[in-house]
Amino acid sequence: MNITAGKLKGRKLITPDTDLVRPTLSKVRMALFNVLQSYVEFENSKFLDMYGGSGIMGLEALSRGFKSVTVIEKDRKIFQIIKKNYELLNQNAEFHNIDTLKFKTDETFDVIYIDPPYYAGVYEQTLKIMPKFKICVIEHPEDIEITGFNILKQKKYGDKILTFLTK
Repeated sequence: MNITAGKLKGRKLITPDTDLVRPTLSKVRMALFNVLQSYVEFENSKFLDMYGGSGIMGLEALSRGFKSVTVIEKDRKIFQIIKKNYELLNQNAEFHNIDTLKFKTDETFDVIYIDPPYYAGVYEQTLKIMPKFKICVIEHPEDIEITGFNILKQKKYGDKILTFLTK
């Protein structure tokens, strides 16, 4: 797994066991950040990855110039791999080794990325507890019910859908 663009382009990451995580494909990451560029000035923006998984999304954000990244990951083993990848690439982030649904902050984020385990059934709960944000991106495998948000854009990539939301 490699960073696709920016100052860290081409750098390799340690990949957690694929039985535990499902890293976002490089073409999907590139498309996601291309769409975000239309809505957010990366250089002054804060990025929250609510389900850290492989950690690639936060590192992509930093590589492309985001000011700061916060990563939440519940699984202790995966959490340690994410931190190791940030160390290997000499990147800083705020890390939280907790259940996303228990995360609380008064901080406002420019971009929130939500990609939980697909069949964990936590999309609606996550949308209810999210901190304040400018744009939220949800990666999901099928249509999900989204209420109380404006859908800016929805794009399908193979079996994945990216949904871009605002309040």
